[in-house]
Amino acid sequence: MLVTTQQATQKELSELLEETAPDPTVVSMAQAIARRLAVRRRPRDARSERGTGALASVPYAYRSDDIDLDKTIEMLAEHPVGGWGDDGTSDVIVRERMSSRRAAVLIVDVSGSMRGEKVRIAAATVAALSADLSGAGDQLALVAFWSDAAVVKTLTEPATPTALLDTLLRIPARGLTNVGFGLSVAHAELARSAARRRTAILLTDAVHNAGPDPRDLARRFPELHVLLETDGEHDLPLGRDLARLGHGTLTPVHTHR
Repeated sequence: MLVTTQQATQKELSELLEETAPDPTVVSMAQAIARRLAVRRRPRDARSERGTGALASVPYAYRSDDIDLDKTIEMLAEHPVGGWGDDGTSDVIVRERMSSRRAAVLIVDVSGSMRGEKVRIAAATVAALSADLSGAGDQLALVAFWSDAAVVKTLTEPATPTALLDTLLRIPARGLTNVGFGLSVAHAELARSAARRRTAILLTDAVHNAGPDPRDLARRFPELHVLLETDGEHDLPLGRDLARLGHGTLTPVHTHR
């Protein structure tokens, strides 16, 4: 890991977007994932409340509305594309009986090392998680980082998974990898929420080569999960440290499929 004294700045989203269209193959794949994972929720019936038994992690089956983020991340690592099973359940894992508002920030590496399969992994992961976290009561933000960083979507800004993907895919891979600044911008956004559970999900190859050591930033999060892209160059020890210090989990992601 390379540690430098580079000064990073937070950019406006409009400064980043390319006028040219992104790779149509990646766009098509990402949009298909977003459509497949779009959760259609039925209205709650006030006369039909959940049971009072012990909590259990179960596949989402329409009436559930409390995403079990830990189990869902595990499922995405095995089957990032996800979808609905023949029995009407999905790869989204929920905690039945428990209702709680939550906030999540997706922190996506768009540095120069994020090319090829890594771009497809990022698109698949953002499609899956943004669809999973689009329910009533959920807050979702998206931060993109490289040498600098930008908030692609704030916690309170409405955006469909498809629109979010379209914006993300118009941001070209660029610059060095300043993981610490990406974490700093994400932490500031997450701090705006009053949700009982606040979670950050970092998607990166962890090839940190600009800015100070990001480990100190990881300690500030109540819960930081790391999805480590292992296609090509990556830094497993740093990814493991960030997850441990952030009280989260490390999940290697090898492919978008």
